[in-house]
Amino acid sequence: MQDFFSVQDKVAIVTGGLGQLGSQFTRQLASNGAKVAIFARRDRTPEEVEEQFPGLGARIRVYKSDVRNKDSLIEATDRVTADWGVPDILVNNAGIDSKPDGDADQNAPFEVYPKKYWDDVIETNLTGCMLCSQVIGAKMAEAGRGSIIMVGSMYGMVSPNQALYAYREERDGKPFVKAISYAASKSGLLNMTRYLATYWAKKGVRVNLVTFGGVKTGSFDKEFIDAFLERVPMGRQADLEEFGPIVQFLGSEASSYMTGANLVLDGGFTSW
Repeated sequence: MQDFFSVQDKVAIVTGGLGQLGSQFTRQLASNGAKVAIFARRDRTPEEVEEQFPGLGARIRVYKSDVRNKDSLIEATDRVTADWGVPDILVNNAGIDSKPDGDADQNAPFEVYPKKYWDDVIETNLTGCMLCSQVIGAKMAEAGRGSIIMVGSMYGMVSPNQALYAYREERDGKPFVKAISYAASKSGLLNMTRYLATYWAKKGVRVNLVTFGGVKTGSFDKEFIDAFLERVPMGRQADLEEFGPIVQFLGSEASSYMTGANLVLDGGFTSW
C-alpha cells in the first residue's frame, strides 16, 4: 500500500535549516528518508553536521548562500541539482525579527522606528522568500513538480497585541513596542503564497503557507509567557517537535491537491 506521507529520497532545500525551527524541519525530513540541503550563511563541515544531526549526516549537506543574494542562491541551487537532482521541496524558513534584548530602537514606537530595521527584516523575510522561490521554483516548474512551503507567523494574520509587552516598559523604564516589520513581512507571505500557487498551478508546483503560533524556546520572560498563555485557548505553547510533521505532510503526496492554503498551528490564538 502506498505511503502518501512518504518523503523517501525526495530532495529538499531548507533555508535557515541550522536554526532552532529550521533544524526541526531538517531533522523531520531527513529522518524520514529525504535528502536535505541546508542553505546557510556559512559552511559546516560534515563532522559539524553529524554533530548537530546525529545519525543523519549522510542525508544532510550545508550549502553556503544568502537568501538576500540571488547570485548565491543560483550557485547553491545549481550545486544541489548537480549533487542530488532538481529539488522536490523548498522550505522557505530563513527569517529574522527584532531582538527583545537588542538595541532599544529595534523596538521603538512606530513614530520613530528606524527604516534600517524595516529594510533588514523585509529584505530577509519577504524578499528572501521571493528570491528563493524564483530561483528554486523555476527549476521545479521546468521539472513539472514541486512543493514550496512558506513559514509564516500568527503575526501575519493578526496584529501583535502590544499589551503583551507592556511589562517591559514598567520593568525597564523605556518604551517597548513589537515592531511593524516582522508582522508586515509575514503578512506579505500570505498573498505571495496565493500568487505563486495560482501562477505555477498548471506547472505542477504547489505553494502553501504554514502559520505558526508561539513555540516553547525558553528565551522569553515569564511575564510575557504568562500573559501570552492567557490568550491561547489550548493554554500552552507548542513544542518544537510539533511543527516538523506539517512540513513533511506538505512535502508529501498526502497534500497533492492542496495549494494556496494557509495551515494554522497556533493553539487557537487567532480563533479569539
